[in-house]
Amino acid sequence: MKEKKIPLRSCVITHEKLPKKDLLRVVRTPEGEVKVDLTGKMNGHGAYIKKDKDVIAKAMKNKTLDKYLETTISENTYQEIMNSLEV
Repeated sequence: MKEKKIPLRSCVITHEKLPKKDLLRVVRTPEGEVKVDLTGKMNGHGAYIKKDKDVIAKAMKNKTLDKYLETTISENTYQEIMNSLEV
């Protein structure tokens, strides 16, 4: 029987290749808003982050996510990303 292929994506902070289910997708919508995409199907420019509080803290400190999404991300959005880890 053929094994099912597991989709891998790269974390924009750590540059690790991880299964899609271990990553969180953050999207800049066409309207310019930054949102957490729990479905993985939201329209817009997306970036994947490892589901780890230390990695998100590093992204906030270095503004790496801001560079990838080409926009400024507010503290509230980072807080929303942190909260989505607990879901």
